[in-house]
Amino acid sequence: MAKQAPAVLKSVTVSLPFGIGAASWEADPTEQNAAWELYIELVTRVAVQSLSADQGSIREAMNSLYSLFGSTREILRKAGPKVGASHDSVGGIAIAVLNNGLRPFLSQWHPLLQAWEAKRLPEVSPQAHEKAWDQEPQLRRELESLRGNLEQYANALGAISGIKP
Repeated sequence: MAKQAPAVLKSVTVSLPFGIGAASWEADPTEQNAAWELYIELVTRVAVQSLSADQGSIREAMNSLYSLFGSTREILRKAGPKVGASHDSVGGIAIAVLNNGLRPFLSQWHPLLQAWEAKRLPEVSPQAHEKAWDQEPQLRRELESLRGNLEQYANALGAISGIKP
């Protein structure tokens, strides 16, 4: 059975995280395609998957989050100005998520984690060193909160791309 391409949406309304609010507009095929690419970038990353206290690496999650800046820029650059930069556009939403959600989180936690990592002795594994950090539980809690917001963003991108209701 052949898969059907998502239909062009007449209009879309999405609820967004990070204080961005809701957005409504008529999404065109360029925005749908960009939303699909952004969606795939998000849902395939460790940073948007739940990371229980006994698994995974915070560093890996942070690197994954940081790489969203480059991939988002590339997707928006490739899509061109039709994806927009206003509140009610895929481009505007993506930029707001980077600036209102990811940037504050990474600006706070990246230097703290880097400083802790610099104190690791060669005989201690990176994961064991992370677990010994007194701020590790707080970072994991905030990472989980961020993950929830990124999941909401991914759901919005899914709706814009036409693959989710």
